[in-house]
Parts: sequence; C-alpha cells; structure tokens
Amino acid sequence: MNKGRLEAFSDGVLAIIITIMVLELKAPHGAGPEALQPLIPVFFSYVLSFVYVGIYWNNHHHLLHAAKQVSGPVLWANLHLLFWLSLIPVTTGWMGANHFAPWPTALYGTVLLLAGGAYVVLTRALIARHGQDSTLAVSIGSDRKGKISLLTYAVAIPLAFISEWIACACYVAVAIVWLIPDRRIERALSL
Repeated sequence: MNKGRLEAFSDGVLAIIITIMVLELKAPHGAGPEALQPLIPVFFSYVLSFVYVGIYWNNHHHLLHAAKQVSGPVLWANLHLLFWLSLIPVTTGWMGANHFAPWPTALYGTVLLLAGGAYVVLTRALIARHGQDSTLAVSIGSDRKGKISLLTYAVAIPLAFISEWIACACYVAVAIVWLIPDRRIERALSL
C-alpha cells in the first residue's frame, strides 16, 4: 500500500492536537502583567506538550520517509500511536490547570509512556514490513534512545507522587534528548 494517505492523515491529526492544545490557553483576566501569573503553569505545560508533539511529528516524518510502503498492521500501529498522542491535550490541560499536582503529572507521564511504546510498535511494524536488512531496520538499530526514554517515563510516573517537579524534570530531560536531531535515518538514506 502507498504511504501517502497515512502521512497525510497523521499530519492532520497532529495539527488538530496542537490546535486543541492552544485553544486551552485562555486570555488572562486583567490588563497588567500580574494577570499572567496564574497562566504560567498552563503555558509551561503547553510548551512542553507542543515540543513533544513536534518531536513525534519530526520522527514520524523521518520514519515514514524511510518506509517504502505500509500494510494493514502498520496502519493499525499508526492509529495506536495517534490515539495516545490525541490524549496529550487533555493531560496537558489537567496538569497545567492544577499546577502540576501529582495525579495529573503522573497521568501526563503515563500518556507519554504509552505514546512512546506505541511509537516502538509502529517502528517494529514498519521493520517487519520492510525486513531486518532494510535501510529502515539498520538505521533504527537497537534504538537505545527510545528505550532510555521509556525507562525515564516509567521512573517519572511514580516520582510524581514524591516530587512532581522531579517528574517534570524527567519529562523535560527526555524532550531535550529528542530535540538533539537524530540523524540515523538521514545517514542511512544518504548511503
């Protein structure tokens, strides 16, 4: 099957996710800078989630660029990923509105963990479609960065009940790691 529809659909869903998140940002009540104070947690959660959605969009783009075709299992794996990503606006809003309280922060991490796991499933479905010797499989390799990310989320979730700030620091750390461009697929395709 051609991958064009999958890419277009995914891009549309990710654009809607970002749109929903920005609609949660409400105008402050008051004209002075002090009116912005209550919006700081909401804005921080929005920025973090925007970065995460951007990271997923970027990596999804590279992943599908390396893929030649898709299959039924790949389509379902992609929907699985989009499902978990579609929950980011809800958890973002809850976490920001409650100033990073333990339960919303833990649920946010849970959604990140499940989205990360879904991305692994999508990657494995594409590799199964293209073969273990494919450029895609070689470029992904052992995916150490992905495994470390999942482990960090799994540790951060219970940490949210001890210190929500440590949990958030873990989420930020993973985002920073992924902001450093991952050139594995680009290198593999340029050979």
